[in-house]
Amino acid sequence: MGNHVFLVRSRLMQRVISCYSHMKPRELIGLETCIMTTVSRKRHRIAMVCDFFFPRLGGVEMHIWSLSQHLIRLGHKVIVITHAYGNRKGVRYMAGPLKVYYCPIIPMTDQDALPTVTATFPLVREILIREGIEIVHAHQATSVMANESVVYASALGLRSVLQTTLSTLNAAICVSYACRDNLILRAHLDPQRVEVIPNAVDPSKFTPDPSQRSTDRYDY
Repeated sequence: MGNHVFLVRSRLMQRVISCYSHMKPRELIGLETCIMTTVSRKRHRIAMVCDFFFPRLGGVEMHIWSLSQHLIRLGHKVIVITHAYGNRKGVRYMAGPLKVYYCPIIPMTDQDALPTVTATFPLVREILIREGIEIVHAHQATSVMANESVVYASALGLRSVLQTTLSTLNAAICVSYACRDNLILRAHLDPQRVEVIPNAVDPSKFTPDPSQRSTDRYDY
């Protein structure tokens, strides 16, 4: 696969540079670098799928939000597919812009949908096709919508990423090497398809406000 991509890029480079034969060698090097950077930055269309999202707050919800915002800044198209939360139904737009589908699915318990594996397929399929989705990124193993979306993605021939389990995935992401080893053993996954990306903390967002510091002092 890598050699094939290299050959395609080489042919593209030869065709483009042939149009600039009047340029000096040093200028051609700069042109080649620019073209290679543009070719390598493919824009993807990604669907984040999970039962748990805003207005519910938690680690999974914030992870989906933050990851989506960064992917959008990199030029990718990102949407979120989740179920309705009260009056929050239909299509909503959040900062980014991030398009969110609040599907008319009633949660069963703890904001988790009733597992059917078939009932939600027509709706999710319509969204994936309409948005031209290439990658389905499912979050949280306890999310019914996440697990079902991986099944749907496989049926539609799409690439899927689940952050914890399932053996039909193209890739899996774990937050630690201990989690990775446990996942490989329990789900019988190919180790080459399981990556580790530790959770990160942005210290600039957790800086204490000195003005809120208490003036009380206690002697122990």
